[in-house]
Amino acid sequence: MAKKTVRSGIVGAGFSATFHFEAVRKVYGVDAQVQGVFAADREQAQRYAKERDIRCFESLDELLDNVDLVHCCVPVSVHEQVAVAALQRDKFAIVEKPMTGYCGPGTDGWNGGEAPKQVALESAMASVERMLAAEKKSKGRILYAENWVYAPSIQKEREILAKTGAQILWIHGEEAHSGSHAKTYAYWKFSGGGVMIGKGCHPLTAALYLKRVEGQVRNGKPIKPKSVSARIHAITRLPDFRDEGHIRCDYYDIDDWSMMHVTFEDGTCATIFASDIVLGGIHNWLEVCANNHRTICNINPNNQMNTYNPVDAAFQDIYVVEKTGTKQGWSNPAPDEDFSTGYPQEIEAFYRAAAYGTPTETDSLLGADTISTIYSAYVSAENGGAETAIKTY
Repeated sequence: MAKKTVRSGIVGAGFSATFHFEAVRKVYGVDAQVQGVFAADREQAQRYAKERDIRCFESLDELLDNVDLVHCCVPVSVHEQVAVAALQRDKFAIVEKPMTGYCGPGTDGWNGGEAPKQVALESAMASVERMLAAEKKSKGRILYAENWVYAPSIQKEREILAKTGAQILWIHGEEAHSGSHAKTYAYWKFSGGGVMIGKGCHPLTAALYLKRVEGQVRNGKPIKPKSVSARIHAITRLPDFRDEGHIRCDYYDIDDWSMMHVTFEDGTCATIFASDIVLGGIHNWLEVCANNHRTICNINPNNQMNTYNPVDAAFQDIYVVEKTGTKQGWSNPAPDEDFSTGYPQEIEAFYRAAAYGTPTETDSLLGADTISTIYSAYVSAENGGAETAIKTY
C-alpha cells in the first residue's frame, strides 16, 4: 500500500527548527515532504531554506496555504499565535514544549521575575484554553512535542507499568546543564519564565505521563497532579556570583535553579529539579520508585559508550554529546543522541497521526496539565513554597 503524503512547513529557523528538520528526514511510515520555512528573521530563514533546498515563504499565511502540518519552532511567546492559526485552517500543529506560557506585555524593560505570579498563572491558562478551544473546532490536532515521553527508556518504563500493574510511589527527575542556546531564553517576555518552565517541563511532563499510564492500567483513568510546592533561585544574578566563563550568566529576569514537589490525587509524589548552573554536559534522568520495581531512565548522558581521550584537540571534528565542556578525559559519546532522547520517534508518531489519525503518546491535555503545574509552582515559589492547588484538564 502506498504511503500517504504529509506536506509540512517549519515556522522558525533556529536551534529547534534544525533538529525538527533532521527528524523529518528519518520519518519512514509516511511520505513526509517539507515544503518550506517561514521565520520573522528573513535572512535567517533564507539561509535555513538554502541549506536544505526548501522554499522560504514570505508569510505564515503563505506557508499555511501549502501544508498539512506545521512545526512550531518559535519562542514560547508566539506558540499560541502559530498553533491557533494552523488549527483554524484545519492543519496539524506540532507545538514545542512548553506548549504556551505567560510572557507579559512584551515591552522593553518589563521584568517577568517581578510580575505577580497569580497573574502569570491566570494568563497562561487563558492561553491554554484558547488553544484547546481552537483544537476542538478544528480537523487538525495539537501534537505536543515533549521528546522525553518518546525516549526509549521512558517508553520501556511505560511497558513495565502496563504489564505489571505497578503502583508508582515516587518519581524523581532532573534536567540540568550550563545554559540554553537561545539568546531569547534570557528574557521572561520570550520564554514565559526561567529554568522551571524551560527545563523543568521535560522531566515534569514525563512524570505526569507515567502517572497517566499507571492510572489507565490500574483504574481506567489517569492519575492527575493535585498540588505543588516549589522554590526558585537566580543564582547567576547574585551580586557575589563569580563568572569564570563556563556557565551562561546573562539572564535578565529569569530563574536558573528550581525544585517542584508535586503531589498527585492518589497521595504519591514527584520531585522535579531543573538547573542552568551545572557543568559536564546535559544531565537528563528520571527515576521511578514503584511497589514492585525501581527504574532509572538515563536519557542524557547514558553509558552506551565510554571513551577516554587524552588530548582535547584529537576529537576536534568529532561530536561527543551536547553541551560537554571538554572532550578530554573520559566521556560518554552518543552514537545516536536524537534517538536516545526521543526526537525521531515523536516526529514519526506525529506524521502518522496527521496521515492516518493514529493516537499519540502526548496530546494537548498533557501539555495543558504541564503548564498548569508549572505556573502553579511559580505561585507557590512566590509564596515561599506554599502548597498550591493545580487545575487539570
